[in-house]
Amino acid sequence: MKKSSIIAKQAMIAAMYTVVGLVLAPITFGTVQARVSEALTLMPVFGIANIWGVTIGCFLTNLIGFFTGANILGSLDIIFGTLATFAAALASYRLRNIRFKGLPVASAIPPIIFNAVVVGMELCVMISGGFNMPVFIAQAISVGLGQTVSCLVLGLILVKVIQSNPRLKEIVEG
Repeated sequence: MKKSSIIAKQAMIAAMYTVVGLVLAPITFGTVQARVSEALTLMPVFGIANIWGVTIGCFLTNLIGFFTGANILGSLDIIFGTLATFAAALASYRLRNIRFKGLPVASAIPPIIFNAVVVGMELCVMISGGFNMPVFIAQAISVGLGQTVSCLVLGLILVKVIQSNPRLKEIVEG
């Protein structure tokens, strides 16, 4: 595959992540959130290069969200939220072959766990001014529930749609 084609595919994934994240900013950022764009963290099941598209999309969403005032976590989320998405996308890629009824269910778990812990901690620090176990647990559960909807439900639906459409599958395979 040509390098320009791989770059274009990653730019497309990053743009989709960013647009969905920013259009849905009221539920993308905050203490109660469902970042629908995180469904794209399952794109690495179609190829390792897709990790970069998802990571760059998360970074851009967090950065633009910060500059528009939507991202209440600011620089914490730009750095640690992006790193959580990168780590989750990498783990999702590694788990891509563990499937249930043809779907990479195991690949949907890392984005839920990584973001629940990392973003839950970011929110805990923002709310409490430091670590506070009850606040952390509440925020981690809240973020984890939003991630479950985004990844385990929407992400797996997205994967199923892509797998059932050869043209779409050809586009995202990297």
